[in-house]
Amino acid sequence: MRLWHVDLIEYLPKGQLLSQWRELNSIFAKEDQHILINYIYDYPKDDLYVYTEKVMEEMKKRGYQIRTYEKMNRYFDGLGPVKDRKPFQQHHDKEYLEICFYNLKEKYIRGQKDYAEEMYQQLCIYVNDVL
Repeated sequence: MRLWHVDLIEYLPKGQLLSQWRELNSIFAKEDQHILINYIYDYPKDDLYVYTEKVMEEMKKRGYQIRTYEKMNRYFDGLGPVKDRKPFQQHHDKEYLEICFYNLKEKYIRGQKDYAEEMYQQLCIYVNDVL
């Protein structure tokens, strides 16, 4: 279980992006505990909401259908207005960006079928500019 660095959402292959939505729904339903996501519970729910919005925006941009918002709506019920900002600031730093990049790089090198070369090259350009 992993929440990818927020800045890499647009560079995720289809499999990772769709898995991100499943993982978010698992958090919404059970507040899953896992070593790679436990940090989210140290932040206000606003951060997870902003992150979720970014995942949904990317899914819609690619034409992927979101069938239900039920778990998400229940999880965020009562949450007031949320300002758009970079979520999980202390965790989604340059080091985490690099960790996520190398994870995605390995998927590309190993031949993940839904990871187009163009998307991988865009990822490399972005990461090289930031790091």
